[in-house]
This record gives sequence, C-alpha cells and structure tokens, in this order.
Amino acid sequence: MSLNKVMLIGNVGRDPNVRYLDGNSGGGAGSKVATFTLATTERFRDRSGETRENTEWHNIVAWRNSADLAEKFIHKGMMIYVEGRLRTRSYTDQAGVQKYTTEVVADNIQLLSRRQDEEGAPAPQYDAQPRPAYQAPQYGQPAPPIQTPAPAQPATVIPAGLESDPSDDLPF
Repeated sequence: MSLNKVMLIGNVGRDPNVRYLDGNSGGGAGSKVATFTLATTERFRDRSGETRENTEWHNIVAWRNSADLAEKFIHKGMMIYVEGRLRTRSYTDQAGVQKYTTEVVADNIQLLSRRQDEEGAPAPQYDAQPRPAYQAPQYGQPAPPIQTPAPAQPATVIPAGLESDPSDDLPF
C-alpha cells in the first residue's frame, strides 16, 4: 500500500498562469491548466531564543475545474488551502540539459481569504454575544444542576362557535 497526499496552507506567490492545451484558446473541448507558486512559512525559536522563519516555495498545478477556480478567484497574496499529490517530472531545458521539478497536482483548492482581506480592507466584524467559559466542577463539590428548558405544551385550539359554556356541566 502507498499514499501520496499533500495538504498545504499558504500564501499565493504570483497570479496563476493559465494555459489551454489541445490548441484550444477559448474554452471549448481543450484542457485548461493553471500554475502558480505557494509559500508556506514555518516559525520557530532557535537555541538563543530568537524567532526564525523558514519559507518553503511549492509549485502548484491545477487542472480543469480547479484551473477555472484559480483563473477567476486566486490572486497573489491570498491565503489558500491546497490538497493534492506530489509529482516529479523531467524536462530538457533550452541548453539541452535534463532537469527535474517536483510539483503539487491540486485535487482540491479552498480559498481562505477574500480579495478584500488581502488588499488591506478591514475584515468583517461579527456581533457575537460572548459566552461564559466552561468551568469543570471541583472535586468534592456537587456539580451545578443542568438546566433544560421545559417542553412546550401544545396549544389547544377550539374552533370558533364551539367555545365551552361554563353553565354546561356535561362530561362529554
């Protein structure tokens, strides 16, 4: 058994480069491919206590629907989630030298930031009511009672004209 799975969260390094294969240039039956870079940064403290950063650059390749998403919505600086698989391929450069490159072929892309967020616009504020923090009961003390809402009683609906007369004492 084997597994080839990559999950990355990072910032887009450049706008996607979109190409059409099979000689198609307008969205007919040809395949669309988008390529762009993604930066992931690891922050850690060294032995002297200073914070260090290590940025890794990944080449992302997106096909078909993922390429459409990349073309329309992904821009430099955005934070995205990419799930895919590693692929290493070889090619010959212009000087005739064989080179190798490793890419992440994207199976799933999710946008984590909107265009407004990356351009410096303030993020939307949500007016959420603060909730009290959970506190575990102390040992030796009784737990507070659990408060559950009382079940709602069904309302009795009496059709108009059939209201009861208090002077009527029939049991049925």
